Amino acid sequence: MRLKMGILAAIATMALVPMVQADEVSSEQLVDGLQGIFGEHAGMRRSHAKGICVKGSFTPDKDVAKWTKSASFSKDVPVLGRFSIGGGNPKASDKSKAGRGLALRFDPDGTSTDFVMLTAPIFFAKTPEQTLGFFKARAAGADGKPDPAKVKAFSEANPETTKQGAWINARPVPASYADTNYFGIHAFTLTNAEGKTQNVKFKLVPSGGEKGLTDDEAKGKSDTFLTEEIKERLGKGPAEFKLTAMLQKDGDPVNDPTVEWPEEGHEFVTLGTVSIKAEEADATCDAGTFDPANLAEGIAASPDDQIFPLRSGAYAVSFGRRQQ
Repeated sequence: MRLKMGILAAIATMALVPMVQADEVSSEQLVDGLQGIFGEHAGMRRSHAKGICVKGSFTPDKDVAKWTKSASFSKDVPVLGRFSIGGGNPKASDKSKAGRGLALRFDPDGTSTDFVMLTAPIFFAKTPEQTLGFFKARAAGADGKPDPAKVKAFSEANPETTKQGAWINARPVPASYADTNYFGIHAFTLTNAEGKTQNVKFKLVPSGGEKGLTDDEAKGKSDTFLTEEIKERLGKGPAEFKLTAMLQKDGDPVNDPTVEWPEEGHEFVTLGTVSIKAEEADATCDAGTFDPANLAEGIAASPDDQIFPLRSGAYAVSFGRRQQ
């Protein structure tokens, strides 16, 4: 009898988990999934809807050619960027524990490279199917909220999808867009002029170090304090970050962005300095997308990463919809 009850309980739990087949997943469905959580907001991005456009420059480190022949890193180049709050709510509070993003375009004479970085070193899913299931589990119901039972069931069946949220929730709200680390969640391969390759993960490190807020400090801030602070800061001078690359060690996977490469014991090399100098018109950032697949020769994404190629298509669908 006890065995029978256990089987029935398992079946009941399975019914709550959105089942997704590989051949069902498309860029359109992923964007639909985001809209199912956050709703539709005309003219806005479906993810990282709230943000501020900025501009600046990149200055390469003297030894960067040892690692990559990329034209994007070979000399001083202009940089377009966008700081943002995770999620599809354009009115999200800057006090929330959501992840932050920094998208960057290194643009040397038209041979550009785009990075889309997060304040967590890992993604919330390792396959397109898991990504879509994550969205479906959190779709808003008639009351405008997700069903907690569905979220719980999906999380238990897909424990990898809980890692990013746990990582973010365990850390304080950043005091500034300029006072937090940003991570490239995917593994990349750098190739130099001699053809030597090295797998890496990118990380942007603020020049002044990380600074977070206590819970009480965060409560006392406005819902737009990050935007207000970065505008004031840039009025006084640039916000600078070191662009670093963590070198792969044996055992570090390149095909699963839900797995963190632990920083302890890893070697980091500096590729250069990103200097954010001023606010830019939103229209400049909104004129296109920061496409993770836009990589100049000398930088390549892992071909075994199932998430990476899907992001480009989803961004394109989102861009098309916000133009309507």
